[in-house]
Amino acid sequence: MALNPKKCEMPTQLPSVRAKNFDEVALGYTVQMAMGEAERCLDCKNKPCVAGCPVNIDIPDFISYIKKGEFEEAYQSILKSSSLPAVCGRVCPQESQCEQKCTMGIKFEPVGIGRLERFVADWHNENITEKPARPRSNGHRVAVVGSGPSGLTCAGDLAKKGYEVTVYEALHTAGGVLVYGIPEFRLPKAIVAKEVDTLKALGVTIETNVVIGKTLTIDELFDMGYEAVFIGSGAGLPSFMNIPGESLKGVYSANEFLTRSNLMKAYRTDSQTPIMRGGKVAVVGGGNVAMDAARTALRLGAEKVYIVYRRSEEELPARAEEVEHAKEEGIEFHLLRNPVEILGYQNPDDPKDPKNGFVSAIRCIKMELGEPDEKGRRKPVPIAGSEYDIPAGTVIMSIGTSPNPLIKDTTEGLTVNARGGIVVTEEGLTSREGVYAGGDAVTGAATVISAMGAGKVAAKAIDKYLS
Repeated sequence: MALNPKKCEMPTQLPSVRAKNFDEVALGYTVQMAMGEAERCLDCKNKPCVAGCPVNIDIPDFISYIKKGEFEEAYQSILKSSSLPAVCGRVCPQESQCEQKCTMGIKFEPVGIGRLERFVADWHNENITEKPARPRSNGHRVAVVGSGPSGLTCAGDLAKKGYEVTVYEALHTAGGVLVYGIPEFRLPKAIVAKEVDTLKALGVTIETNVVIGKTLTIDELFDMGYEAVFIGSGAGLPSFMNIPGESLKGVYSANEFLTRSNLMKAYRTDSQTPIMRGGKVAVVGGGNVAMDAARTALRLGAEKVYIVYRRSEEELPARAEEVEHAKEEGIEFHLLRNPVEILGYQNPDDPKDPKNGFVSAIRCIKMELGEPDEKGRRKPVPIAGSEYDIPAGTVIMSIGTSPNPLIKDTTEGLTVNARGGIVVTEEGLTSREGVYAGGDAVTGAATVISAMGAGKVAAKAIDKYLS
């Protein structure tokens, strides 16, 4: 049978429908679609796709089970390497990792590995109610700071080896960026809760509303009997451009805007969480978080949403799928544009006008690509005299985040770099004995799967250290 040169398309909600709701955009493969897509896998002996996976899932192995209709076996195969398969199948950038290495992709479209991973995880969640068996305790205790992807992965890998693991989460819900940063229409919170419940069944204890550095310190965790600590506290400190007008009412960081919508449930029609709704919205930035913020603003009732990004479309760091979805939903892209000022509304005839001090527009300057920067990308250069205004009542800054300095400032002997990231060895060990770190707390804002990979590396090192 001839192999289909194209991957099976993912069914989605129509753009005109999904732009008005927070239901998941991608609807998932049917059994027939999944088995058909699995047949495209060549089952290569050298498994190049595995080398492209930060957590080294045995991709040909789990796909071989799908071919035979053995979906639970496929799930168990993935679970050997990944604690969050339903999450990764939705938000992992497979196109630049495992699928980029796929042999089929040399001449045709690569196998839809991420779509198959999502199918397997969803099939398991819908059909299997039995909880995983809790491993026998080995008597060792480990504390994990942060319940994002790196923390959950580290906790899961250690729990499977019999460690008594407690995860400390600063917010009131476990999941970290998975619940406060990624919108419901991309990653339903019920999916994250299901993954967390699986870890709890393995024996992982999760303590919420505990701010390490305030409620407890790293030193106090050791005093409580923990023999090792993993720091996976993420990168929650937003960056701004330091341009005039950023203090006006109606200017958000993407972190705040998405946290209000996702974690604080502002997306619900009955929510009491305050958030700017309607009007025109400008989102500054071109990454996945910018796409999430723009598409969230649209669903909250914005009449028009703009993406403002200083480079060209070829340099957009967001996943191609997210950019495509944003365009389909009517979001307008102002590329090779950079903000220079945020303008506010002022009524000179009425100083008490309640609109005074609110955003009225964002002033941008046109850019052109000049010489390459240190990363090889052509540096954007402003074009003199090309300023123009985009009317907007809300501006969302999505230009990156850095690690919160709280843990650094309350932990002696912890070395950090110039960007505030914790310095670690290849095994994730910090400058403090018994203290490991990984994910965005080390690298700054990166992908979910890279954070998971760091959690796995640290779990292996902690096991070696305590064994």
